Parts: sequence; C-alpha cells; structure tokens
Amino acid sequence: MRRALFAVLGFASLLIAGCTSTVAGVPLAEDSPDDDRQLVQEYFDELNAAAEDGPATQRDFLRRSQHPDYTDDLCDLGDLTLNIDPAMSTLRVDPDWVPPDAGRDAAHPRGLVYVLGVSISIRQDGALLGEQIGSQRVVVLDGKAYGFAPCPTG
Repeated sequence: MRRALFAVLGFASLLIAGCTSTVAGVPLAEDSPDDDRQLVQEYFDELNAAAEDGPATQRDFLRRSQHPDYTDDLCDLGDLTLNIDPAMSTLRVDPDWVPPDAGRDAAHPRGLVYVLGVSISIRQDGALLGEQIGSQRVVVLDGKAYGFAPCPTG
C-alpha cells in the first residue's frame, strides 16, 4: 500500500509540474473543424471506457493511441487506472508545445496539438487514490486523435 501511495503522489506531482493556472494556447477559431473537437472527445471517452475494463485494457489503449512519433516514450502505470474528464470548453490549439521529456532539440509533434483542462482520477483496484486538475495535450493527425501516455514518478 505504501508503494502505491508513493506512486500516486509521484504521479500527482508529475501532473502538477505540467499544470498552470490557465490553459495556454490559442482559442479555436469558429471555422476550426468540429471533427477535431469530436475526435478529442472520443479519445477521452475511449480512454475512460478502457479504464472501466481495467489496467490491462487501458495500457493497450494508451499504447495504441500514443502519438506515432513518441511510441518509444510509453510508461507502465502498473495496476493504476486513470479516468480523465476533459473540460471541452477549454480546448485550444497549442502550436509551440513539445513534450517536456523529449529533449532540448525536440520538434513540435506532427499534427495539430490541442491543450485542454482536465480532471484526473487515479484508481487502484477500483479504489480512488487521488484526484488532480491539470492540462493535457491531444494531437489530431491524419483524422485520428493521439495522446501522450503519462509516466508516474517516484
């Protein structure tokens, strides 16, 4: 139990490190494709449905939905599951973002990067271990939404 608590605290600190008081980015223009908004919503719907099925199903979803340029940057959440509730009204384009652990010379991911506010619930064996509010990036590339699997620390 102590190990799981440290993992959750480390994971929460990872999320906090990436959070700001506002969601950075450029507001979506009215002529931005509604398809992208729908793809982002579906990404979170599928992520949460996978969490309901358990850690193995969510791991598989995170592997399949990892941005294709970052497939080597997957982390194992162990027996933790994440439920992420997106605040779709905060969805913004984030044209200058690069993954924080991608290195100094990292390029902007291919596709259109969006950022939005999220509420994250961390569970283990169905028990709520923690909740966090932060921001998350989702990239729409070739008509599909991709994410970046979170990595717990600690």
